[in-house]
This record gives sequence, structure tokens and C-alpha cells, in this order.
Amino acid sequence: MVRFRKPSIYKTPEELRAMVRPGLLTAEALDAVRAAVRPGVTTGELDAIAERTIRDGGGVPNFQLVPGYRHTLCVSVNDEVVHGIPGDRVIQAGDIVSVDAGAEVDGWNGDSAFTVVVPGGDAAVSEARRKLCDTTERSLWHGIAALASARHLNDVGAAVEDAIEETGAWGIVEDYTGHGIGRSMHEEPPVFNYRVRGAGPAVKPGLVVAIEPMVTAGTIDSSTDADDWTVRTLDGSDAAHWEHTVAVHADGIWVTTAADGGAAGLAPLGVTPVPIP
Repeated sequence: MVRFRKPSIYKTPEELRAMVRPGLLTAEALDAVRAAVRPGVTTGELDAIAERTIRDGGGVPNFQLVPGYRHTLCVSVNDEVVHGIPGDRVIQAGDIVSVDAGAEVDGWNGDSAFTVVVPGGDAAVSEARRKLCDTTERSLWHGIAALASARHLNDVGAAVEDAIEETGAWGIVEDYTGHGIGRSMHEEPPVFNYRVRGAGPAVKPGLVVAIEPMVTAGTIDSSTDADDWTVRTLDGSDAAHWEHTVAVHADGIWVTTAADGGAAGLAPLGVTPVPIP
């Protein structure tokens, strides 16, 4: 009988070091896209910017390695929660736009997302969308901060949920979660954005996860479009999505998809990230 060993969710110190570059390249691609988001640009043009940045940096867009998907980004607008396909859609003033991307370098992966409200449009609508965007980003950083001291991974979901509920009545999407990441973009274990029964895996050196809260202004129920990818809220309410890849090592945590390792986002929460040695 042949026994197959299940891959460990914990990386070695050398493997953690190998994950720094794909994380930074993912951040570079998203920075380039963020600078280009404006009324009149198409989601396909944003996709081209991200692909060029990743390939010029010596990486491969890892979304293109997912069977059936040929784009570098997922660009989700307004009521689209995740997995919006880039194309001819023109970004409008006041839109809330979530952009998700990842890069693979030397067989290792990074994965990150941000949401932005495009300047202009109806002032009241834009303000409501900015509050949704800020709430979601805030919950991401609370989840990352929790990882710094958590004994078990599911403590992260509790922190994310608390941070969201502190700011109002929002919908916390349950059908999609964060995940482990390494040689593959999506690995075990799942990273929940809400409380669940059970403690989850131990948080210890070598754990690398993508934490990614998805929050709506209304229902958490969603449907998938005929394209088999785009997920949108059933009630048409707006959605936001933020994500970072975070590594746990012997000396602390490091956000691989942030140029500063997450220092700016974690400072208000009293956590100082430590570079991977």
C-alpha cells in the first residue's frame, strides 16, 4: 500500500523567505492599478496594467493559472462581491470597485485585494460606499492584528466579525472565505471572517494565510452570473473586499503583500510587524 503524505500547512523558514517576492510583486501590481482607477477607464485596461506589471517583474499572474480563467485581475463593481471578469465595462464616477490580484514567482504565490470608491457621483451614495469600504478594510487589519497573538486560526474570524459589527449593521459574506497560500494560491486551511465552532489550526511559525473579508451593505445572499464567475448580491446592495497575505514566523508576523509589511495598517492596533529573517 502506498501512503500519500498530506502537505503541511506550515512552511519552513526558507519557504517563508521565498514568499516575500511574490507578495511584493502582487502589491506593485495593485498599486499600479489603484493609480489608474478613474472614471472612463475600462476594467480590461486595468487588467492589462496588472499583467504588464507582474510579467515585467518576473512573475506570472496566478489567476491565469486557475482552470477556465484567463485574466490577471478580478474587478468587481458595486453589487458584485467577487470574481468580476475584466472587459469592456467602463468605470463610472462614484462606483465602488474591488480589485483582486495575485502573482506567482518561482512557484510561490501572493494574493491581495483592495476596494476604492471612484471620485465623483452622488455625494450621499459615495459617502455610504466609503463607509462600507472603510469598514471592510478596518476589519481586515483587525484580523491581521489578531493573528499576531492568536493561539488558533479561528480567532481571526472572531476579530474580523467584531470589527465589522462595531461600525454598524453590515452583511458578512459566508459563502467565500480566506485561505492558506503557498505553492498554490488556494491551500488549506480556510480562514473564516466570522465566528465558527472549533479552534482551527494552531497559529505557529510557518503558517501563511490570505485573510480576506467580504462585506455587503445588505444581504449576504448572492448569485453567480451566467459567466460562471461573477458573484453579486441578491438584493443589489453594494459590496467591498479587502485581502492581504500574512506570514507567521518565529519573530512575529509579516504582511507579504504590503511594501511595509503591514506597519501602517497595524500601528493603530498596537502591533509591529517583523520582517521575515
